[in-house]
Amino acid sequence: MILHHRFDGPPDAPVVVLGPSLGTTLGLWEPQLPVLTRTWRVLRYDLPGHDGSPAASDFTVGDLADGVLELLDRHGLDTVAYGGVSLGGAVGTTLALRAPDRVASLVLCCTSARFGTPESWHERAALVREEGAGPLVDATRSRWFTPAFTDAGRYLDMLRGVDPGGYAACCDALAVFDVRDRLAGVRAPALVIAGAEDPATPPADAEILAGGIPDAELLVVPGAAHLATAERPDVVNDAITRHLTTRWRTA
Repeated sequence: MILHHRFDGPPDAPVVVLGPSLGTTLGLWEPQLPVLTRTWRVLRYDLPGHDGSPAASDFTVGDLADGVLELLDRHGLDTVAYGGVSLGGAVGTTLALRAPDRVASLVLCCTSARFGTPESWHERAALVREEGAGPLVDATRSRWFTPAFTDAGRYLDMLRGVDPGGYAACCDALAVFDVRDRLAGVRAPALVIAGAEDPATPPADAEILAGGIPDAELLVVPGAAHLATAERPDVVNDAITRHLTTRWRTA
């Protein structure tokens, strides 16, 4: 699987891989770059059909994790930290299960071990294949952000620009994703971040992750919905840098 990606930060620094949420691009992580690139080399990627990554019609979250592993192998990266939002977080959990020696630290933002019901994802996939992502924009605004957030437009533009087939295939991948019974196998120290007002992956989902992963801590961010990294970068950035600085597994 070919994933468009880019590096930022010092070329000789430890690498942190950042995965975006469904409907967003690698630009989702721009509020974190000024802080993270002081200490780490940041590798961001796009999901299939999102911005620079070519669309694909049939894949699983496991295939996306394998695509990240291909990036690591291509660039000679043995061990990295990984952070992901929503679908990007599911990729990180899967990566930590499939290749535990490659993941030194894990940040799971506004994500879940299982996302809703398969029927809801298949319905959304069918809608987007038929009409594109446009009909999702209004409802997505209220899932991604609280009413107080004033900079939603640039993130919703990411959603408007997705390839319908690629977005729908991501929905189908989420429909069958379920690692609730495998969380105990995650060896990487994990920071689980939830938005206090997130209707898509509520704090209860984060509690399942943090309770199931043996070496995990939980942070619930006030005044944030699903894209807490964008809405409350002050709180999220402090938490991520503290976690990566103190919880990087070396053996």
